[in-house]
Amino acid sequence: VLIVLNKSNVQTKGNPYLIGLPFEKAGHEYALFIQPNIDRGFFKMRRVLFFSLLTTLIIGSVTFLFVAKLLVKPVKELIRATKELAKGNYDVQVTIKRKDEIGLLASNFNLMTNKLNKLEEMRSEFVSNVSHEIQSPLTSIKGFAKVLRNKQLTEEKKEHYLSIIETESERLSMMSERLLKLASLDSEQQPFQPTTYKLDEQIRKIILALEPHWESKKLQLVLNLPQTEIVADRLLLEQVWINLLQNAIKFSNIAGYIKVDILELDHNIQVLISDSGLGISKEDIDRIFERFYQADRSRNKKGTGLGLSIVQKIIEIHHGKIEVESFVGKGTSFTI
Repeated sequence: VLIVLNKSNVQTKGNPYLIGLPFEKAGHEYALFIQPNIDRGFFKMRRVLFFSLLTTLIIGSVTFLFVAKLLVKPVKELIRATKELAKGNYDVQVTIKRKDEIGLLASNFNLMTNKLNKLEEMRSEFVSNVSHEIQSPLTSIKGFAKVLRNKQLTEEKKEHYLSIIETESERLSMMSERLLKLASLDSEQQPFQPTTYKLDEQIRKIILALEPHWESKKLQLVLNLPQTEIVADRLLLEQVWINLLQNAIKFSNIAGYIKVDILELDHNIQVLISDSGLGISKEDIDRIFERFYQADRSRNKKGTGLGLSIVQKIIEIHHGKIEVESFVGKGTSFTI
């Protein structure tokens, strides 16, 4: 606001926002005063502030909705997948490709469902195998028991059928015993009682106990068993050596050999059990530790397919590992 007044009429009344500049024109003295229009400026400032806040609010709301949508969408996807998982659908997967915490959660969810799916497949296969393996000897027992009712059978045939029934009954008993052992090992309810004892003496005693079996096949045993102390569960490891030595004897050729070595290395102890037997094919060698899997059923009719599974589980409990190397027709070697 510009105000030009005669000097004699000027009264500023102590207004701090009024600025005056004197000047002279045509012999008269004047003053030029400049005073801000505070009310108008404040109105403009309020309007600018209002529109700034409104713009900020709109942009913030849109951004919030966008971010909320980004967050809620994958959460809804995870909720949907979780509901499917609860129904027993282990094939469900979430397609969330993010690098933040939600992406990590989705990745772990997919990993979990994959493992659950594999466990479900293993469970179904295990139940199927158990049913099949139990049904087979039961069918034999039932069939031969019916045949024995025939009064015209000779004593020789009766004895033969009774021996089959006895064999199949022993097989069922062994299978149930090993299934219980596996269930106990899987549930970690098997008592683990490590003690310090001489490993070489334990293996020697087991070899002597199995002497009738390897003597009947005229097998030569080559032993390298230096005095070795070990801290382990004696009863559990005893089952390992019995299973492996029985397999070596069972699949060795007549007049073959079995080698047992104990090697003390810097940080561990190795036990090697080798034979000159039938060997295992490359197709079968990766599956021999699977439950109920038998590489050659035609040559192992009396087996249960559970022995090596138990062996592997016991070794895992001892934080060890088992490796196998085999060549068809040349033999097999287990390293523990």
